[in-house]
Amino acid sequence: MIWYEDLYIGESIVHKTKKIKWKILHNAGQINIYVIALASNPRNLLDIIPSQELLQKSYPKKSLYVVGLAKGYGEALEVAASIVDEAYRMTGAFRIRHYLEEKRRKKKEG
Repeated sequence: MIWYEDLYIGESIVHKTKKIKWKILHNAGQINIYVIALASNPRNLLDIIPSQELLQKSYPKKSLYVVGLAKGYGEALEVAASIVDEAYRMTGAFRIRHYLEEKRRKKKEG
C-alpha cells in the first residue's frame, strides 16, 4: 500500500488521521472508515473502498495508492469529488493520477 504524502482527509477525521492510518496498516478493523485510492481500473477516476474490505487476505492491498480518507460514505464521496474538482480546475482534464504525481513532484522541487 502506498500513501500519498498530502492525503485528502474528510473534515470529521482530520485530527485522527495518524491513528486511522496506523489501524489500516496494522489490519485493525474500523467501522465506517473509507479509503480513497487511485482507480484500479483505468476507465475510472478513483476507488472508494470500505476499510473493512482491506482486512480480507485476498484483497490486493500492495497495489493500492491511497490518496484520501473519510468517515462515512457521504464524506468519502465529498472528498473524492473535491479531488476530481481540484484536478479539473488546475488542468482542465480528469487525469487524476497525472495531476497528483505532478503536484507531488512540484512540492518536492519547491
